[in-house]
This record gives sequence, C-alpha cells and structure tokens, in this order.
Amino acid sequence: MNILIKNAKIVDKESKYHLKKMAVYIENGVIKSIAKKINPTKTHTIVTLENLHISSGWFDTSVCFGEPGYEERETLSNGLNVAAKSGFTAVAINPLTNPVTDTKAGVRFIKEKANNNLVNVYPIGALSQKSEGKELAEMYDMQQAGAIAFTDYGKSITNSNLLKLALQYAQNFNALILSFPLDFNIASNGQMHESKQSTLNGLKGIPAMAEIIQIKRDLTLLTYTGGRLHIPTITCKRSVQLIKNAKKKGLNVTCSVTAHHLVLNDTEISDFNTNYKVSPPLREPSDVKALINGILDGTIDMITSDHNPIDIENKKIEFARALNGTTGLESLFGAVNNHIDLEPLIAALTHKPRSCFNIEATSVNENQKANITLFNPEGDSVFGQKQILSSSKNAIFLNKKLKGKVYGVINNGKMILN
Repeated sequence: MNILIKNAKIVDKESKYHLKKMAVYIENGVIKSIAKKINPTKTHTIVTLENLHISSGWFDTSVCFGEPGYEERETLSNGLNVAAKSGFTAVAINPLTNPVTDTKAGVRFIKEKANNNLVNVYPIGALSQKSEGKELAEMYDMQQAGAIAFTDYGKSITNSNLLKLALQYAQNFNALILSFPLDFNIASNGQMHESKQSTLNGLKGIPAMAEIIQIKRDLTLLTYTGGRLHIPTITCKRSVQLIKNAKKKGLNVTCSVTAHHLVLNDTEISDFNTNYKVSPPLREPSDVKALINGILDGTIDMITSDHNPIDIENKKIEFARALNGTTGLESLFGAVNNHIDLEPLIAALTHKPRSCFNIEATSVNENQKANITLFNPEGDSVFGQKQILSSSKNAIFLNKKLKGKVYGVINNGKMILN
C-alpha cells in the first residue's frame, strides 16, 4: 500500500521535521519522502484530514485482553482493533489470562494469534508460576519466545526474596522486572483510597502508605541486586519523589502512570460507580498534581491506559464485590490531552516507553519504517457509549469531556482510519 499524507504537522522530537507541516509519502511500508509538496508517480491513497498531526506510533505498556480464558471480557482480535483505532501501533499484553502466561507456550500462543496484525504485540510473562508469588516462572524460556518483561499483574510481590532472586536472575539475559506498587498486607480488603471521601462513603480505605512502603522496599532491593526494575501505575506524591531520588542515585528504575490517575481523584467515587474502582485506587487532588509534574520533569517515564476489560457480571454489582479495572485505550489521548501539553504527552506514549522496554525505536524520518499515529489535538467531545469499542463497557471516562481526536494508525504496511 502506497500512502500520501498531506499537510500534516509532525510531532516527533527524533524527527528533523519536528513541529513542521509536511507531506509524507509512504511506499510499501517505508517512509520514502518528506517534503512540503510531493507528487508520487505510483498509485497511492491520499490522506488529508482536518488539523492533521502525526507522530511515531504510540505504545501502551499495560493492556489486558482476556484471551485465553476470559474471552467474554475481550478477545485478542477485537482488543487489537480497539488499540489501532485508539492510536496505538504497539501494546504490551499483561499475563492476566487463564491459564496465566507463565510458559513459553503461553507466550507463543499470544504471538501467533496476533501474527500479521497492524498492531505489534509484546507479551509480558508472569514473574512467578501461576502468578502465585511462590516460585519463579521460566523467565528465560519466555523471553526467548518473545516476552519483553515479567510481572504478576495486579499482585504485589509479598515475598521479598522472590523479587531479589528475580532481579538477580534477570540480569543474565537483561530482562525487565515489573513490581506492582501495593502492599496487600496493608491494603487488605480496602475498596478505595483512605481519605475523607472513604469515610463519607463508609468504605474501607487503602492508604497511600501501602504503595510507599512497597516502593521503598523494591528500591532497597534494586540497590542491593542491580538489574532493571519498572514500577507500573504509581499514584502518590511521595512515590514520585522516591523514584526521582532513586534515579538521581543512578538506579536503573523506570515507572508509569495511568491516564485515569493523571486526571481523576477519589471524589469521583461519591456515587459508588464501580467504573471508578481500580487498583491502585484513585488518590487525592494533590497526588494528581504531583503525577502531572512527574511527567513534565521526566521522573515518570510513560503513560498507560492499564486497559482491563471486565465483564458486566463482575463489574455492575455492589461496589465491594466488583472487580478492579477499567478500559482505557479509547479515551487515553483525549483524557490526558486536557491536562498535559502535547509534546510531553506524545513523548510519554512513544520514545520513552519503547526505550524503557527495549523496543525498537521509530521516528518520522525518511527511509524509516512507517509506524505512525494520526490525530487532531484540538476539539472537545464527550466520551459516550458509542465511543466504547471494547467488548466490555467498564469505561472510567464514560460521560467525561475529552480533548482531541485520534484518526488512526499506519504500521506494518497497513492503515486503519476511524
């Protein structure tokens, strides 16, 4: 497929055309020419859209699609279609499956099922067998099969020695270890952030301390072992400071934040809407401000949707019984675009996550593979039911105001436009 993109503003700090309006000609999946005007001689598809901006393809480092085992929540096929229409050319898939992705066969299943897709798929393997936190899984075998990192998704590693061994063992093949930042012994059966709002709601709270203590422990272990540690979905002001200090000391640590933790706070739960029940929980406005500053000063490396479809039987029930999780691919850009300037937002979706996860970098330059997201950063809309493309409808940003629009993506010689 040959494509001519006309009059597009390029937002890519790795491109020599950064913040310039250009035409981009793509031939057989490769960017052949970038100039003010291009007149290709070969048959091509023309893309011209209102206030068109393009960047290198977005990468979401934390998504769940259910398959295998939870296909009623989301299939790989539909999940990847949602990702593409939401602007993502690559996703890292968590081991929240049944059975858990803790073997090379499980990794291969996901890779083969997603083969030849427009969206590049990078499985994350389980850190421990069955994600039970007892014995290390066969991480090396999974990496050889295509796993890019290892975690027990949504579960804290309560056994400190297990995390120590994982960090030490992973250095033999330069693997990335993810440690979920929540001490479940402290969080216990908490339902939301411990605050004035949890008292008003009569719900047991999860104190910020549950996250802070876990991160302190993990950074202590990293100091001892060395290796590569990623702390996903941090939520607290103190967490930002701890990671900032650790980076200054030279520790090889990275972290992410979700779109909903950058935008929403615990007061949303005043009406017991289970769409707002996520883990880690929504925190206080002061935490939201600190997280935004963490993106702007580079302490927080990337933004993720932490996309986790939950079927209606496990979500539209009493708040205390509902499972944690929200969909978020469809709404990520529009939600965060309201709160963070465009350049740092795009950086947190492109080069930074790829670098942290050792994924091949892309840029909007000539003779590069065409791995591109197309979007309009302007214009307000309300995120309604029709905008939920996922099979499950547990969207935390439902009925919220979004800014901007994703037009689609180009990758692997294919294009999809909304």
